[in-house]
Amino acid sequence: MQIVSKPAAERRRRQRGITVMAIVGLLIIVTFVISMNTGFIRLAPSDVIETFFGMGTEKQSLILFEFRLPRIVISILIGAGLAVTGCVLQGISRNALADPGILGINAGAGLMVLLFVSYFPLTAAAPLFLLPVLALTGSGLTAALIYVLTYKRHYGISPTRLLMTGIAIGAGIHAATIVLTLKLNPDKYQFVANWMAGSIWGANWKFVLALLPWIAVLLPYIFFKARILNVLSLGDQLASGLGAAVEKERLKLLASSVGLAGACVAVSGSIGFVGLIGPHLARRLVGPQHQLLLPTAALTGSLLVIAADTIGRSILQPSEIPTGVVVAVIGAPYFLYLLVKSRL
Repeated sequence: MQIVSKPAAERRRRQRGITVMAIVGLLIIVTFVISMNTGFIRLAPSDVIETFFGMGTEKQSLILFEFRLPRIVISILIGAGLAVTGCVLQGISRNALADPGILGINAGAGLMVLLFVSYFPLTAAAPLFLLPVLALTGSGLTAALIYVLTYKRHYGISPTRLLMTGIAIGAGIHAATIVLTLKLNPDKYQFVANWMAGSIWGANWKFVLALLPWIAVLLPYIFFKARILNVLSLGDQLASGLGAAVEKERLKLLASSVGLAGACVAVSGSIGFVGLIGPHLARRLVGPQHQLLLPTAALTGSLLVIAADTIGRSILQPSEIPTGVVVAVIGAPYFLYLLVKSRL
């Protein structure tokens, strides 16, 4: 019987994780190229290459650089953001079903965005950059309410209580959102309906610039906290015994994940299940260690959203299926599967 030393096993795990991330990254690149060629007006691969190097027509440049590329970049960013958010929530709550959409955090962010678009136009540059801040406010208030109602002194956070509380609060926010939509004019109602279905509506470079700073700051910070997430996943008592400031670290990670989810929801609409599916697929591929799990979940989430957006733009042309609907078709059965297997 061959005995494998701990350093050797760790090295193998790391090498496998790097290999998995490389494969998923390659799939993202392939999907990226396919997505650039997908749409109501098709661009052949040769046209895309020529346009990239400035040799395309004015129409081809407009289609590629002003319509498709911003949408593709946003899909990649929000996929990574939502998947990492789900991974953090699952780690700090020790609940395999935790997800910003299921827990109502996305709904809180969406409610603030709805209030904003109900009274202000979305044409000026300044309001666009305020959207992530407003969404952060909504998601933060929702997360704080869930935390207060879930946390019990001497017992910490119960995974089952967290899930039930989040679902209840999310349902209440969705009800309030529906009531508000009834007072909108037809144009804004159509926008809100598409947003609630998970349509990537911020498909221009201004929205990319509004989202990018949040991703660039919060993702590296969460990756830096990977070891803390490993400790928190062991439970409050054991984490405290290992010297971790449990409540302080939990609040830091919760605030980071809420900011990430709010910024993504502000430009992507209500896309659910990415924070559930991404971490679970990553965990199956690289294991539970967050040093590998977090970046793999980010890549998996990006692949899921960009693939869903490409499918939604291609199967019912000239109409589009919202990205959130395509993700839900995949995510709902997977959620039920996890619910059956979980020990609630």
